Amino acid sequence: MTVADYFDEMSYGPAPEADIEARTWLARHASGFGHFINGTFVPSASGRSFDTFEPATGNLLARLASGDKADVDNAVGAARKAQTLWAKLPGHARARHLYALARTIQRHARLIAVVEAIDNGKPIRETRDIDVPLAARHFYHHAGWAQIQETEFADHLPVGVVGQIIPWNFPFLMLAWKVAPALALGNTVVLKPAEFTSLTALLFAELAATAGLPAGVLNIVTGEGETGAHIVEHGDVDKIAFTGSTEVGRIIRERTAGSGKSLTLELGGKSPFIVFDDADIDGAVEGVVDAIWFNQGQVCCAGSRLLVQEGIADLFHKRLKRRMQTLRVGQPLDKCIDMGAIVAPVQLDRIEALVKQGVADGAALHQAKIEMPKGGSFYPPTLLSGVQPTSIVATEEIFGPVAVSMTFRTPEEAIQLANHSRYGLAASVWSETIGLALNVAAKLVAGVVWVNATNLFDASAGFGGKRESGFGREGGREGCYEYLKPKAWLGRKLRALPNLPELKAVSGDFALSTIDRTAKLFIGGKQARPDGNYSRAIVSPKGRKIGEVGEGNRKDIRNAVAAAQSATAWSSATAHNRAQILYYIAENLSGRADEFADRIGTMSGTSAAAAKAEVDASISRLFTYGAWADKFEGVVHTPPLRGVALAMPEPLGVVGVICPPEAPLLGFISLVAPLIATGNRVVAVPSEPYPLAATDLYSILETSDVPAGVVNIVTGSAGELAKTLAAHNDVDALWAFGTTELSTMVEMLSAGNLKRTFVDYGALTDWMDRAAGEGALFLRRAVDVKNIWIPYGE
Repeated sequence: MTVADYFDEMSYGPAPEADIEARTWLARHASGFGHFINGTFVPSASGRSFDTFEPATGNLLARLASGDKADVDNAVGAARKAQTLWAKLPGHARARHLYALARTIQRHARLIAVVEAIDNGKPIRETRDIDVPLAARHFYHHAGWAQIQETEFADHLPVGVVGQIIPWNFPFLMLAWKVAPALALGNTVVLKPAEFTSLTALLFAELAATAGLPAGVLNIVTGEGETGAHIVEHGDVDKIAFTGSTEVGRIIRERTAGSGKSLTLELGGKSPFIVFDDADIDGAVEGVVDAIWFNQGQVCCAGSRLLVQEGIADLFHKRLKRRMQTLRVGQPLDKCIDMGAIVAPVQLDRIEALVKQGVADGAALHQAKIEMPKGGSFYPPTLLSGVQPTSIVATEEIFGPVAVSMTFRTPEEAIQLANHSRYGLAASVWSETIGLALNVAAKLVAGVVWVNATNLFDASAGFGGKRESGFGREGGREGCYEYLKPKAWLGRKLRALPNLPELKAVSGDFALSTIDRTAKLFIGGKQARPDGNYSRAIVSPKGRKIGEVGEGNRKDIRNAVAAAQSATAWSSATAHNRAQILYYIAENLSGRADEFADRIGTMSGTSAAAAKAEVDASISRLFTYGAWADKFEGVVHTPPLRGVALAMPEPLGVVGVICPPEAPLLGFISLVAPLIATGNRVVAVPSEPYPLAATDLYSILETSDVPAGVVNIVTGSAGELAKTLAAHNDVDALWAFGTTELSTMVEMLSAGNLKRTFVDYGALTDWMDRAAGEGALFLRRAVDVKNIWIPYGE
């Protein structure tokens, strides 16, 4: 063929990336890789190993050490020994180390990119142009946080030793996402890469050692699921950061329950890709290519659910199918391909089985008629159209190059379909009407929303999900807090539960008897009798009955949660309005301050001065959160692209609150006020031994313009009611302050829908101390941050 023929035909020929250096590096380790512990490579304590294979060919790549409990013990011990010295380094010193790591990544970028493509199967264009540069960006960005840590996080300290478990879809990038912030803020790391894709982690360990990273600061233990379990369950690990499947994330939540470990989970997704009839159709079609065929669809936030407005559905699908025919599947090192290999045969089998099930459920199958490589694990670009919202391919994560499509008529229906999922990781909205796009973005249950774009990431913008997509954020300032702990909570002692007096029998006389009054529950803005019609006596320290409260049960909690769910207008109310109501509650409480102080003193036996101080502090705390309500705002990130990312704090939704036994008024307000200030609706269980301070609040709430359902109060057994709240799938978060057993139970049962938890593990908080008992520490826990990406320009 002549040059003219090539121009006429416009066909692609292979353009392979040289892999000599990568193969030479692998050859140097032909005898096998060890674990990287305390700055050196060491063999597995058991001598066991396992093989890893090249996805594109099925050929053996390397032999890796298989980590067991002894290896994890060694790695954690090295990390613990190094952590004290690493944390004591000035921020500038740690910043220089991270800067050196970033420069090292850039100097060896091509080698890392090639090893990643060989090991994972993804195209070299993606590893070269996306994964490796973004990994370097994370180390640069977090070097900056290390430099300014002393001023920006002055009231926080490093968590300590961090166990990190990363997935196989973005092996090197996920390492950077987790290692960079952990090291920047003074922690040390024990990292387990995925068993399918451990090579770039081991290569990075070599590079980090040559860059002068101190021994023990970074430790890497290779292995399968059992190795990760040893890290999760290790008693000297202070935090677990996990990215992977929802099923494994749920197990980790259960196994860390009550351990006191900090936990962040970035899990699965089934992200909607919404195309309105005024969208740039060709632009949206290219968006689909990036959303679902990037990295062979093996992306947790892949835009795998296409929701297309009916008026353009036929045209959109026609153009999408035409575009699919131009995609090229081939060897990962070929610079002219769009898709590489599926990571392993077991994943390929899963994709094929789910597609077969989707067709059996009635979906129409369209696969690009393109040339496929021989051998290896490859799968063609696939579209399933006419999918029903309840089909397994619409509800479950396929984790492959398979888009499923359905249609909608109105924006409201699009939102309903998009949110019809147990996941909530990401979403894309395509419309030329920016008002429509932003309105829909605000209503989507997702941690990240891209407007007229997809799969945009940066170290400055937090990433993470809602619902069963996990909790916590990675990246940006919000990601830094995941690796820190508040100084104000250091040294807290375990609370001693009050010794409740027994009710003493009192003989009657011929005087007029007091009129019996049992405090009801407060549900949906009204006082309600408990479902079981049982009550419990509240006894003074002298053994005298001073009142009774209703004994709430499961049905009462169910009713309270339903009332809270109905109060959605509170979450969309203006921050100014919420502030005014908090001030109004404080105003009405101040008018009855003496009455509440008397009640606290009578119940608990505390001195009149202490009771008055608690009421005064409660009024002040309401003012604090009234002040914060319209000031706890989002920020505008300016990542290195033509656009912005709006980091918007959003309420969690319906939050259960188990109040501490001490400080019956101040403890209640310290937990409820930050939640309602940020737009949440609350089901609160007041102090079990001293609930009358909370039941007296009913009349305050009724006369302070608090909308029905925003604050619901159910009295009774803290443990039993917490059990119901923790297991309730319509409760989005649960704050529980009490015994260590309560914290353990709450974290264990919360795994059902992976609700956010905030517990104290039985540690006593000094609620009178403003540093420990109010402010940003609680406000951050009361919200999720949604990042809305808005590119602009041509």
